[in-house]
Amino acid sequence: MTINRRTMMTCAGLAAVTTMAGTLPGTTVAAATPKAGTPLPGVLRRRIGDIEVTALLDGYLNVQEALLVGFDPAEARTLAEAAFQTPGAQRIPVTAYLVNTGGKLILVDAGSADTFGPTLGKLPETLRAVGVTPADIDMLAITHLHPDHINGALKPDGSALFPNAELVVSETDHTFWHDDGFLTQADEHVREFFLGARKGVAAYKKRLRLFTDGAEIAPGIRAMALPGHTPGHTGFRIDSGEDSLLIWGDVAHIAAYQFARPDWGISFDTDVEQARTTRKKMLDQVATDRLMVAGMHLPFPGFGHVARDGNGYRFVPAEWPYAF
Repeated sequence: MTINRRTMMTCAGLAAVTTMAGTLPGTTVAAATPKAGTPLPGVLRRRIGDIEVTALLDGYLNVQEALLVGFDPAEARTLAEAAFQTPGAQRIPVTAYLVNTGGKLILVDAGSADTFGPTLGKLPETLRAVGVTPADIDMLAITHLHPDHINGALKPDGSALFPNAELVVSETDHTFWHDDGFLTQADEHVREFFLGARKGVAAYKKRLRLFTDGAEIAPGIRAMALPGHTPGHTGFRIDSGEDSLLIWGDVAHIAAYQFARPDWGISFDTDVEQARTTRKKMLDQVATDRLMVAGMHLPFPGFGHVARDGNGYRFVPAEWPYAF
């Protein structure tokens, strides 16, 4: 269509008539599009060199302040308000990461299924949203065997959800959760964690591979020991071309608090002091190296950088990946 003075005048006239028609008696106005009432599946894909990494949202948890260790309520209020969060219980995501190397589909952690209620267990839906079925997954790489990371690997009957996947777990974490001495000493709540870890591993016992610190679990992906949250808590560093990403598991749970105050822990830490030491070390390291991180409980999709901020740090979410 050629735009000239005549077409401009015609369009202006049509616009006026349309506007008037909308106010005439008896005019039918189309109904508004019904509200969906539910969010879209939480997915976001990034490219790390030649490797694709897709964040998959399993759902969310509300973490009560009573679960925090060594924190100051007044300072927590200040930090929450500075992050535009409501003071008190903090909502955190549970995220898994799908890594496509071109040769393998690797799922880093599997979410929690419905272990902690209906706000979780969305991983199968997010996998469908990116066109992946459980049978497509070649490997499950688990950062640690807590229920919000392993329980989503199971069907309701306790069998393996991912029928072709190899389960890859830290030897240290595997040993800890299968130690009957620790099991008998655990209180009732923690005992459920032990039993859940064992069920998750048992479902994949014929396809189980244990690794040690520094092992290459797949080309371009190495395990990095990050102990404290659990004895074998592990991150996975991806290096491809000039790009790198550290999927650091649960180094930090509440970004609004633990970047500014890395000495604040959480009661789920097996060794609070060791977890604190690991968190401080990693925050310093990734800030110095300007290394992109991804975290299961960082604000979804969890990709970002760590910047120094006074005596602490702050989380800087990565820009949307405009080009791919």
